[in-house]
Amino acid sequence: MKLNQLIAVLQSVKANASKGKTEVYQLSQKTALFQGLSRTFQSREEDGYIYPAESQKLTLKATELIDKFVQSCSEYLDLAATQDHANTEAKAAIVVEGQTILQDVPVSHLLFLEKQLQDVKTFIGSLPVLSIDKDWQHDSNRGCYVTSPKETVKTKKITDFVVAYDATEHHPAQIKEVSKDVVEGTWSLIEFSGALPQDRVNVLMRRVELLQKAVVQAREEANSREVQQRQAASAIFSYLFAD
Repeated sequence: MKLNQLIAVLQSVKANASKGKTEVYQLSQKTALFQGLSRTFQSREEDGYIYPAESQKLTLKATELIDKFVQSCSEYLDLAATQDHANTEAKAAIVVEGQTILQDVPVSHLLFLEKQLQDVKTFIGSLPVLSIDKDWQHDSNRGCYVTSPKETVKTKKITDFVVAYDATEHHPAQIKEVSKDVVEGTWSLIEFSGALPQDRVNVLMRRVELLQKAVVQAREEANSREVQQRQAASAIFSYLFAD
């Protein structure tokens, strides 16, 4: 039998064992089943009335319950022992695109890694990504991404007076108040970001997906190995229920 075949049948065997144990326990609570009697009457007088005998057949014996309990549990105990021993022996390497990441990884740890790598994948998917509407360059001194300086003109409004109408012989000059924008200076804007480029996140996501696939393949390889049948139930129950 291969380990994956054993795993496939173990749950049904476990369910049958649980059902059998429950039935045995329920029977053990029915004390009347374990009781019997034989009652006869003998008159003191030779011709006295003889009362009819009474009897109650013994329905169940505790030894029979023990046998039923042992029968219910034995296969499950043997298969569980076989699986647990096999899990310590069944190992495989995790290989990604020809590169061996880990050697001789047991099945239990491969199952652990599957769950952990899913968390890693979720984390990578949550990483912030640089906006694509800006030209980002990595600044090694700052350890982040920066944009080139972007200059914008800063203006301010000022009030001035202009001659609307020149003075004449009969009217003075008319002065008008006007406002206008004048250049005050120049803003130079550099933006910083601690996010990652999208292509970097894509690389990380591909790596974790390849590693996930490799872990699954390693687990399947480990589970496809032949297992040595173990017999645990006989030794356990022989000790427990020995005369």
